[in-house]
Amino acid sequence: MSGYLVSDTRKVTTHRFMEMKQKGEKISMLTSYDFTTAGIVDQAGIDGILVGDSASNVMAGNATTLPMTVEQMTYHARSVMRAVKRALVVCDMPFGSYQIDRHEGLKSAIHIMKESGCDALKLEGGVEIIDTIKGILDAGIPVMGHLGLTPQSINKFGTYAVRATESAEADKLISDARLLSKIGCFAIVLEKVPAALALQVTQAVKCPTIGIGAGPGTDGQILVVDDMLGKTQGFSPKFLRRYADLNAIMTDAIGKYVSDVKENTFPSAEESY
Repeated sequence: MSGYLVSDTRKVTTHRFMEMKQKGEKISMLTSYDFTTAGIVDQAGIDGILVGDSASNVMAGNATTLPMTVEQMTYHARSVMRAVKRALVVCDMPFGSYQIDRHEGLKSAIHIMKESGCDALKLEGGVEIIDTIKGILDAGIPVMGHLGLTPQSINKFGTYAVRATESAEADKLISDARLLSKIGCFAIVLEKVPAALALQVTQAVKCPTIGIGAGPGTDGQILVVDDMLGKTQGFSPKFLRRYADLNAIMTDAIGKYVSDVKENTFPSAEESY
């Protein structure tokens, strides 16, 4: 396996995430939703892969993450797991699969774990869903929390703006983070919150924090792979750094293919049987 700056080729586990925080080693995460992409991401040396319900936007073209189902998330997670050798694979529990009650949440969690083979699950929310998280943890399933901007609650917020800029919401976020860490969540995603608050949370909890739009003070970072590779267009939040322009590269390559087919230069004699 090759990887940039990666010498530890052990399978990444939730325990390894804790080790990395304790050593001050930053944790790198990206999303993936399919076998081919996940294999490339894993080979490049990523520490963790999130099979995000952002597949609703990236893969299915929906405006929000809400339409994703347990079966769809299981499908994507199973596809990713077939490709990954090293990275920790976390699957999002989709909207409606755990908000009803503890029993429904545990049933959904067990189904995703059994059918996909993923390493852990991620749930959005704090004290409101704490009983459900406890039930999933009690079943032996690792849980990653998610606070700040929680896209499954977009209809409640009404905006994708930065969260916890007011003291009351900031205090609740810190309280929720401490609670999630205390009951045993192995990591917490902090999305679109002020950098100073994210640093405060990171210093207040034992488990690692993974930021997205939360500044450099978190224990790790995550981005949507299609965004950072430049496949998506028209989505340019402040926190997004594009590391490539695959949209332009792919458009150019496909355009050349179309021209070659139209001009009958593909396939050539050497490419024919």
